Amino acid sequence: MSFAEILKRGFVLNWTAHSCVRCNSSGGRCGTDDKEFVCLCPNGPNIHNTCRKGGINWKLKIIISVVAVTVGLAIASIGWFVYHRRKTKSYRTSSTLLPRNKSSEPSSKSSDIEKAEDMLVGVRLFSYEELEEATSNFDPSKELGDGGFGTVYYGKLKDGRSVAVKRLYDNNIKRAEQFRNEVEILTGLRHPNLVSLFGCSSKQSRELLLVYEYVANGTLADHLHGPQANPSLLPWSTRLKIAVETASALKYLHASKIIHRDVKSNNILLDQNFNVKVADFGLSRLFPMDKTHVSTAPQGTPGYVDPDYHLCYQLSKKSDVYSFAVVLMELISSLPAVDITRTRQEINLSNMAVVKIQSHKLHEMVDPSLGFDRDTRVKETVIAVAELAFQCLQSDKDLRPCMSHVMETLTKIENNGFGSNMDGDSNGDKSGPLVVQSPNSVMVKWDSK
Repeated sequence: MSFAEILKRGFVLNWTAHSCVRCNSSGGRCGTDDKEFVCLCPNGPNIHNTCRKGGINWKLKIIISVVAVTVGLAIASIGWFVYHRRKTKSYRTSSTLLPRNKSSEPSSKSSDIEKAEDMLVGVRLFSYEELEEATSNFDPSKELGDGGFGTVYYGKLKDGRSVAVKRLYDNNIKRAEQFRNEVEILTGLRHPNLVSLFGCSSKQSRELLLVYEYVANGTLADHLHGPQANPSLLPWSTRLKIAVETASALKYLHASKIIHRDVKSNNILLDQNFNVKVADFGLSRLFPMDKTHVSTAPQGTPGYVDPDYHLCYQLSKKSDVYSFAVVLMELISSLPAVDITRTRQEINLSNMAVVKIQSHKLHEMVDPSLGFDRDTRVKETVIAVAELAFQCLQSDKDLRPCMSHVMETLTKIENNGFGSNMDGDSNGDKSGPLVVQSPNSVMVKWDSK
């Protein structure tokens, strides 16, 4: 067909402007108004060549809305799930703070909690509210003591019993371990010179609380060099009785494969008759049956820590023996285990004692109120106890006697010095020494069976 024929018949030219493409894609129709392009939208013309407001049409709005609602519901569901899981975990964690049988592997978490609770046979579980009421909301005026692991408060239960409530510090990262330790150890011990555990906080409690029998007369430290110090109330015969009872408690612990690990005068409680109650088992360790020592980082109170333990990182029963020897020297001298106001060589009471005994100057550190220079019986028994303490203060643990030997020796000293003949002539002659003299610490070893 020629060009002339095309012009004669006519033709149609289809051309789509770019603006029209945008209009059609937004749901409008292309049109003109006074020779100007107009996008005809369902709700009228739009001069911006599109029917979308802000660049988004109604279909896209619906899609975005649906997606937003779906995402919101998903986030809410996840949040609820996480909250519920944490709440459940918190409940289970508080439950597992109770002691458990370390030799068994529980088959489920529920049975694990049951096993933990079974360990508390005979131990009462207290609610936090119950103990809060007993201590008048942990009134500071009821504080009995403030140690390394927690504050102890006086409390009175609804049944009228007086108790001591230990509130473990929140900032102590090992508080759960110490809580379990004390509960596990004290529930299995029965000795007249060990403090009794009445109970502990239940698994629902928001704090870790331990409830002990209340021992009303303070600590040995209070009576020797503290606020209750009164020489007339603590004569040498009473101090010797305290030494024997403390040794008896430690001998029992060692026979039960337990190392106290924090023997000190502040942990020896006294009742109104000055009977001993050894307390605070937060650092105590259950000792393996087939071991002579365990390797662990040194812990304890300055002035009482076994130097061999500090040097070799090996905890043994002889560590308690060393600490107890420091207590013996406190009983003799009425001096604290550590006093930075003393001369450099005498800051630690243990160092002072060793030097004084070796140089035959024990009399310089004996409490004058004991009558060391006036009463022969007191003098002989003080010297005998000092000799025993010297043996126990040897730096090498193998040179120290065992707690059983210490107990037997102290009992012999007490019986010979303040036994049935206590009212006899205090200046009478004694047949033989009260205790075997200490060995040469370099040449002779003590039998440490």
